[in-house]
Amino acid sequence: MSESRRRSTRGGHQDHSSQTNGRRATDRGVDMGDEDEGAAGSSGFHEEDDDPARRRELRSRYRDLINNVQQNREDMLSPANNKLTDVLEEANKLFVNVRQAREAALDAQLLVLATDLGKEKASQLHADGSSFDLAAYAEHLLSFMGLNRLEGEDDEDGAAGGYLPPDAWLRLNKEASACFRVAPLFHFMLGSFEAAPPQPRQRIERQRKVLNKEVKRVMPTQLNKMGESHQEATEKEVERILGCLQSYFADDPESPISYYEFVIDPKSFSRTVENIFHTSFLVRDGLARLYLDDDKLPCIAPVEDGEVEPGGPTSRQQCIISVCPEEWKEIIKVFEIKEALIPAPATYDQED
Repeated sequence: MSESRRRSTRGGHQDHSSQTNGRRATDRGVDMGDEDEGAAGSSGFHEEDDDPARRRELRSRYRDLINNVQQNREDMLSPANNKLTDVLEEANKLFVNVRQAREAALDAQLLVLATDLGKEKASQLHADGSSFDLAAYAEHLLSFMGLNRLEGEDDEDGAAGGYLPPDAWLRLNKEASACFRVAPLFHFMLGSFEAAPPQPRQRIERQRKVLNKEVKRVMPTQLNKMGESHQEATEKEVERILGCLQSYFADDPESPISYYEFVIDPKSFSRTVENIFHTSFLVRDGLARLYLDDDKLPCIAPVEDGEVEPGGPTSRQQCIISVCPEEWKEIIKVFEIKEALIPAPATYDQED
């Protein structure tokens, strides 16, 4: 009994499993069928495009058309021949099935050939039963411009010449300008007017401000006094330096006086600059002279009364002397200057 139950139970399980597997297989078969139908519907078009035999046949037909156009080129250019139209219609039918680049390239090649033939054929067409003659057009144009062949001379090439009036091109310009749109000419809405220069405006003279008489009288006086005071101080200092130079030269006329030793003040750089400034007035006025000694160093000496008159015409050369604190110190060291030959004025002594 137990074995029969096991068999029956096992048989029931097997039947149930077989039914379940059958349902799954049926469902899967239905799904696969739907997928195949969808794939066939979506990729059927692509399978036809990828057919090598079909693409080979399409390329062969394109090549036949291209060879036909190249071989029958002269016949297709004839105005009475419509083979070019038939070729284009056949190319349109083939282009419907073009899906790949190779077939599209052949179609483009055929289209280029057909376009060239159409251009040449259009150039041979006649308008209103007559073709355009360049020579006849030029002859009519010259006649319109007023060419007179009796007055002209023949060209070197043997062509008949003629005489064109001066207004020939103007006549052609007027006739041709009517065929083009031009900008309207400028005109006045209220008529023309005579352009005249504007009338000059009358100048209004303004009264100048009269300065106060007291200001005029006082300010220049103050400035003159200041200028006179500085000028007097400079003249006094120049005379004082001239006296120092004459006294040193009188002590030993044979020995030259070094210019640097005369103007350099080893204790004051500003006094050195003032000494150079005041000494330049002595040279300018002809009261002193500068010369070079055997060592090519500048020396200074007073000018005696019999040599050159003060302020008289002389052949003098001017130069600019510059000195900085570094050069001033170097000159003091090289020439071993211990004391100044030009003593400081009283004002400097009082300030010190």
